[in-house]
Amino acid sequence: MAATKISPHAQEAMATARYIRMSPTKARQIVDLIRGRHVDEARRVLRFTQRAASLPVRKVLDSAIANAEHNRNLPADELVVARAWVDEGPTLRRFRPRAMGRATRIRKRTCHISVVVGRPREEIVEVDRPRRKSTESKAPEKKKTTRKKTTTKKTTAKETTAKKTTAKKTTAKKTTAKKTTAKKTTAKKTTRRKKKEGDA
Repeated sequence: MAATKISPHAQEAMATARYIRMSPTKARQIVDLIRGRHVDEARRVLRFTQRAASLPVRKVLDSAIANAEHNRNLPADELVVARAWVDEGPTLRRFRPRAMGRATRIRKRTCHISVVVGRPREEIVEVDRPRRKSTESKAPEKKKTTRKKTTTKKTTAKETTAKKTTAKKTTAKKTTAKKTTAKKTTAKKTTRRKKKEGDA
């Protein structure tokens, strides 16, 4: 197990176990159990987990805690498993004799287990507070926009009613003009008939 380098200003420490003679899928099942937990709780989980991978993962966790105390001067009571992952290592290929003179391949897989331990992050709460203020400040702006929309709707309704009234007036004028022209034509016809009767 060896501690790799992290940024010097980070409140974290890391430990890695390389070339562990185990399948990475089996080790990932154990690593998923301790990710995000407190260090004491993670040790308790690994102690009572009946899997072969719990022993190397527990050793890596102890090494990460020791690196945090010795290299970073971090108290062990405040540590949390910040990150943990398993990478695939080189595969050892072996052969086994089978029937009819054949040979089958045996894959002996290896993995690299890494655990990062650090203090819990409290920056998430500080980032959420200004977001809430921004949402509250934006709320009255939305109301203003809705009022503007309603006023625009009212103005458009007034314009449409005015257009309708003007259209009605124009149609009324046309009908009156038609009636007056009809009366004039009838009067002309009557005068013509009277003249014809007088001539006869």
